[in-house]
Amino acid sequence: MKIQVFLSLLLLVIVTGFSSCYYDKADTLYPTKTCDTSGTISYAQKVVPLLQQQCYSCHSGGSPSGGIAMGTYTTDKAIAVNGKLYGSISHASGYSAMPQGAAKMSDCQLATIKKWIDSGSPNN
Repeated sequence: MKIQVFLSLLLLVIVTGFSSCYYDKADTLYPTKTCDTSGTISYAQKVVPLLQQQCYSCHSGGSPSGGIAMGTYTTDKAIAVNGKLYGSISHASGYSAMPQGAAKMSDCQLATIKKWIDSGSPNN
């Protein structure tokens, strides 16, 4: 009898534990700040940190992945102007989805880069 009660309680704890697990994007569940894309988007302050976090590790150095070099304003602007940057990071049809093997950037990150591109990709 004690074993049945113990096993019942154990099963209840296990079921409760599994049913309480929930996974989603952390920035959606725990927003730390709002997405502010008003005003001018600074290449140095807003865009470069995103590209460093998501792109430069593969697309810089002596042999950049896919032959796409990034890491300087000139190279970053070139792929922004030709449409490859936004096409890839937004996972648009006809472009290689980037970052490769990882989740797409957040909507806020995409909006930040899109606004920079739409404003002419200034070196500010």
